Amino acid sequence: MNNQPTIILVEPQLAENVGMATRAMMNCGLYDLRLVNPREDHLSAKAISASSGAEEILHNAKIYKTTQEAVADMQKVYATTARPRNQIKIVHTAENAAKEITKDIKDNINVGILFGPERTGLHNDDISLADAIIEIPLNPKHCSLNLSQAVLLVGYEWYKNQINAEDVRFVTNTTTLANKEMVLNFVRHLEQELSEHPGFKDEEKRPHMERNLQNIFTRNNLTEQEINTLYGIIKYLKNK
Repeated sequence: MNNQPTIILVEPQLAENVGMATRAMMNCGLYDLRLVNPREDHLSAKAISASSGAEEILHNAKIYKTTQEAVADMQKVYATTARPRNQIKIVHTAENAAKEITKDIKDNINVGILFGPERTGLHNDDISLADAIIEIPLNPKHCSLNLSQAVLLVGYEWYKNQINAEDVRFVTNTTTLANKEMVLNFVRHLEQELSEHPGFKDEEKRPHMERNLQNIFTRNNLTEQEINTLYGIIKYLKNK
């Protein structure tokens, strides 16, 4: 059983589009490629160049004469299309399909995802082989995608489920986040340097200014390096 979905390109027309699709696949950790009756050689120089380092997928790709043969060993098949095609099917967004595919694969189900020719998309006969449709919600006035774009969008949604990436990360590189003691010590130092400021001489205004300064520096995730830089700036301005 595969531990990832199989990407099936049905009758792809241009070798470079197949190459770019493999680049998108490798971006998303997908390696199992099947080609149905490709018009051009998937191992041509154009395809290899367009794959941008993902040529191993091209070399390992399996070739089939028909879509039926390509999906024969699949237990579940999804078809990507932006058009209804007048068939009764469950329609998933790429995001939701990715969740379903992840569950299927955990249950040791072989899953294939069909992508149609660049010019026409999947034919009705191909879509009829699928259990469900993947539809990527886009601007209704222009929802056409390049083959590699479609593979990338669907593949990325699947990949997100595998890596559980953090929604937000705070990168400090070689420094670390300053603790509150360091930040507040700097604020006190700054207040001392501003002691001659009219706002600090005014007993009524001073508490408000102190709170403002404290809020400015405590809410901004300052690093130790940044605090030290601020000390250096104050020292420079004071000497000036």
